[in-house]
Amino acid sequence: MFTTLALILFIVSGFAAYVRFAPSDPARWTTDPSQAYAWDHGIGWNEVLPQTGGAILRIPAADGLLARLDAVAMATPRTMRLAGSVEEGRITWITRSGLWGFPDYTTAQLGQDGVYIHARLRFGQSDLGVNAARLATWQSKL
Repeated sequence: MFTTLALILFIVSGFAAYVRFAPSDPARWTTDPSQAYAWDHGIGWNEVLPQTGGAILRIPAADGLLARLDAVAMATPRTMRLAGSVEEGRITWITRSGLWGFPDYTTAQLGQDGVYIHARLRFGQSDLGVNAARLATWQSKL
Protein backbone atom coordinates (compact mmCIF):
# COMPACT_ATOMS: atom_id res chain seq x y z
CA MET A 1 0.00 0.00 0.00
CA PHE A 2 2.74 2.46 0.98
CA THR A 3 4.73 1.61 -2.16
CA THR A 4 1.72 2.25 -4.38
CA LEU A 5 1.05 5.64 -2.77
CA ALA A 6 4.72 6.57 -3.01
CA LEU A 7 4.74 5.62 -6.70
CA ILE A 8 1.60 7.68 -7.38
CA LEU A 9 3.08 10.66 -5.52
CA PHE A 10 6.32 10.31 -7.50
CA ILE A 11 4.45 10.25 -10.83
CA VAL A 12 2.25 13.22 -9.93
CA SER A 13 5.27 15.19 -8.69
CA GLY A 14 7.21 14.38 -11.85
CA PHE A 15 4.32 15.53 -14.02
CA ALA A 16 3.96 18.76 -12.02
CA ALA A 17 7.69 19.45 -12.32
CA TYR A 18 7.64 18.82 -16.07
CA VAL A 19 4.67 21.17 -16.60
CA ARG A 20 6.30 23.94 -14.58
CA PHE A 21 9.88 23.64 -15.81
CA ALA A 22 9.64 22.46 -19.43
CA PRO A 23 11.49 25.00 -21.59
CA SER A 24 9.50 27.31 -23.85
CA ASP A 25 11.01 27.80 -27.29
CA PRO A 26 10.20 31.35 -28.49
CA ALA A 27 10.50 30.27 -32.13
CA ARG A 28 7.73 27.71 -31.61
CA TRP A 29 5.33 29.96 -29.72
CA THR A 30 5.95 33.38 -31.25
CA THR A 31 3.94 32.87 -34.40
CA ASP A 32 1.94 35.26 -36.56
CA PRO A 33 -1.52 35.44 -34.95
CA SER A 34 -3.06 36.82 -38.13
CA GLN A 35 -2.53 33.34 -39.60
CA ALA A 36 -4.51 31.60 -36.81
CA TYR A 37 -7.86 32.13 -38.53
CA ALA A 38 -9.36 33.15 -41.87
CA TRP A 39 -10.33 36.56 -40.50
CA ASP A 40 -12.56 37.47 -43.43
CA HIS A 41 -14.88 34.55 -42.63
CA GLY A 42 -17.34 35.05 -39.84
CA ILE A 43 -15.72 37.09 -37.11
CA GLY A 44 -15.76 40.82 -36.67
CA TRP A 45 -13.53 43.19 -34.83
CA ASN A 46 -13.50 43.13 -31.02
CA GLU A 47 -15.00 39.62 -30.87
CA VAL A 48 -13.27 36.92 -28.85
CA LEU A 49 -13.60 33.65 -30.75
CA PRO A 50 -13.03 30.52 -28.64
CA GLN A 51 -11.21 27.74 -30.47
CA THR A 52 -10.23 24.23 -29.47
CA GLY A 53 -7.47 24.81 -26.94
CA GLY A 54 -7.41 28.58 -27.31
CA ALA A 55 -9.01 31.75 -28.57
CA ILE A 56 -8.43 34.59 -31.03
CA LEU A 57 -9.24 38.29 -31.07
CA ARG A 58 -8.53 41.24 -33.31
CA ILE A 59 -8.80 44.83 -32.21
CA PRO A 60 -8.90 47.82 -34.60
CA ALA A 61 -5.80 49.98 -34.78
CA ALA A 62 -5.41 52.76 -32.23
CA ASP A 63 -2.44 54.79 -31.08
CA GLY A 64 -0.42 52.94 -28.47
CA LEU A 65 -2.68 49.88 -28.54
CA LEU A 66 0.08 47.26 -28.42
CA ALA A 67 1.85 49.12 -25.59
CA ARG A 68 -1.40 49.28 -23.59
CA LEU A 69 -2.02 45.58 -24.24
CA ASP A 70 1.50 44.77 -23.06
CA ALA A 71 0.88 46.69 -19.83
CA VAL A 72 -2.40 44.87 -19.24
CA ALA A 73 -0.80 41.49 -19.96
CA MET A 74 2.18 42.13 -17.69
CA ALA A 75 -0.19 43.15 -14.87
CA THR A 76 -1.93 39.76 -15.12
CA PRO A 77 -0.93 37.36 -12.32
CA ARG A 78 1.55 34.62 -13.29
CA THR A 79 2.25 36.26 -16.69
CA MET A 80 5.67 36.96 -18.14
CA ARG A 81 6.95 38.04 -21.54
CA LEU A 82 8.51 35.19 -23.52
CA ALA A 83 9.62 37.12 -26.58
CA GLY A 84 9.14 40.27 -28.57
CA SER A 85 8.46 43.87 -27.71
CA VAL A 86 6.23 46.78 -28.59
CA GLU A 87 9.02 48.10 -30.81
CA GLU A 88 9.17 44.80 -32.72
CA GLY A 89 5.40 44.84 -33.22
CA ARG A 90 4.93 41.33 -31.86
CA ILE A 91 4.89 40.05 -28.27
CA THR A 92 4.34 36.60 -26.79
CA TRP A 93 3.44 36.16 -23.14
CA ILE A 94 3.20 33.02 -20.99
CA THR A 95 0.43 32.89 -18.41
CA ARG A 96 0.49 29.96 -15.98
CA SER A 97 -2.45 28.44 -14.14
CA GLY A 98 -2.45 28.83 -10.37
CA LEU A 99 -2.34 25.26 -9.12
CA TRP A 100 -0.39 23.22 -11.67
CA GLY A 101 1.35 26.01 -13.55
CA PHE A 102 0.06 24.94 -16.96
CA PRO A 103 1.43 27.42 -19.52
CA ASP A 104 -0.79 29.25 -21.98
CA TYR A 105 0.85 31.29 -24.72
CA THR A 106 -0.63 34.52 -26.04
CA THR A 107 0.85 36.27 -29.05
CA ALA A 108 -0.20 39.75 -30.18
CA GLN A 109 0.96 41.34 -33.40
CA LEU A 110 0.42 44.82 -34.72
CA GLY A 111 -0.85 44.85 -38.29
CA GLN A 112 -1.77 47.75 -40.56
CA ASP A 113 -5.41 47.54 -39.55
CA GLY A 114 -5.13 46.49 -35.89
CA VAL A 115 -3.75 44.06 -33.37
CA TYR A 116 -4.23 40.33 -33.92
CA ILE A 117 -4.12 38.11 -30.84
CA HIS A 118 -3.91 34.32 -30.54
CA ALA A 119 -4.03 32.62 -27.12
CA ARG A 120 -3.48 28.87 -26.85
CA LEU A 121 -2.59 26.08 -24.48
CA ARG A 122 0.55 23.99 -24.53
CA PHE A 123 -0.56 20.80 -22.82
CA GLY A 124 -3.81 18.90 -23.32
CA GLN A 125 -6.77 19.29 -25.62
CA SER A 126 -9.04 21.76 -23.84
CA ASP A 127 -8.27 24.98 -22.03
CA LEU A 128 -11.76 24.98 -20.44
CA GLY A 129 -12.32 28.48 -21.85
CA VAL A 130 -9.57 30.19 -19.85
CA ASN A 131 -7.85 31.68 -22.91
CA ALA A 132 -11.07 33.22 -24.22
CA ALA A 133 -11.85 34.55 -20.75
CA ARG A 134 -8.34 36.05 -20.46
CA LEU A 135 -8.64 37.76 -23.84
CA ALA A 136 -12.04 39.19 -22.88
CA THR A 137 -10.59 40.46 -19.60
CA TRP A 138 -7.59 42.03 -21.32
CA GLN A 139 -9.85 43.62 -23.92
CA SER A 140 -12.07 45.14 -21.22
CA LYS A 141 -9.01 46.76 -19.60
CA LEU A 142 -7.76 48.45 -22.76
